[in-house]
Amino acid sequence: MVFNGKEYSNNIIINLKEKVSNLPFVPEFSDVLIGTGVSLRYVKMKQKIAESIGIKFIEANLTEDSTTDDILTKIKELSARPNMCGIIVQLPLPTSVDIQAVLNSIPVNLDVDGLSSSYDGLFYSGEDALIMPTAAAVMKILKSSGVVLKDKNIAVVGQGKLVGKPVTYLLQKQNLDVDTITINTHPDDMKSILENADVIISAVGKPGIVTGEDIKDGAVVIDAGTLEVDGAILGDVEFESVSKKSSFITPTPGGVGPVTVTCLMENVVESAIKKVQNNNN
Repeated sequence: MVFNGKEYSNNIIINLKEKVSNLPFVPEFSDVLIGTGVSLRYVKMKQKIAESIGIKFIEANLTEDSTTDDILTKIKELSARPNMCGIIVQLPLPTSVDIQAVLNSIPVNLDVDGLSSSYDGLFYSGEDALIMPTAAAVMKILKSSGVVLKDKNIAVVGQGKLVGKPVTYLLQKQNLDVDTITINTHPDDMKSILENADVIISAVGKPGIVTGEDIKDGAVVIDAGTLEVDGAILGDVEFESVSKKSSFITPTPGGVGPVTVTCLMENVVESAIKKVQNNNN
């Protein structure tokens, strides 16, 4: 089965529209953009989906020569808006900018991407924190596959902050058997782990790192790694060969990506709901 991320996301959007319509205010969301280029396309995509749900998108476009202080000032300004329910910063940032200082300046209740140090402290201590959008998307897709994860061999390729590390944590919280593959994993060990895995989640950003020769028949394969090459979005998984052996696979593009954006919007809506609850207490 080839997973249809757009179709799956449409069902989430319908549910989010209803939740937003029941709020006593219009929630706001902002994606801080430095410069233009290819990043503008991703910002516009998020704006379109946010507005389709009923979320007000607040533009925050800064010039490419903006300093760390310029960005911090903009985030402070956005955070002060009474209806603001989510702020993210479009990455990558210019090399002259202190990226972590910028990410840490987003209040944790508005950190819908989960990239600040404060968020890390909450999430990995088991607190009631929002789940990073791509990690949330992977978990939703896994559930939709229908595979019963208990007693399955699960391989997570990559241990990055956005996907591999949080997905591994969420799976291990369910007492599941998870093998991780990192840059330090010996090629022979990687081969053995992949060949024995019932479920493979790859999030490296290295096209073709998982091929049909690497997996066993019937494996569930979720490709959460992306890299843009000459305007084309490529995944970690060699789709043509892997799709012939897998029982369930996500394509790139059109798989994890659309679900990630809707999971981001879920976080914005959840932030709005918490704002209402806090105001009523």
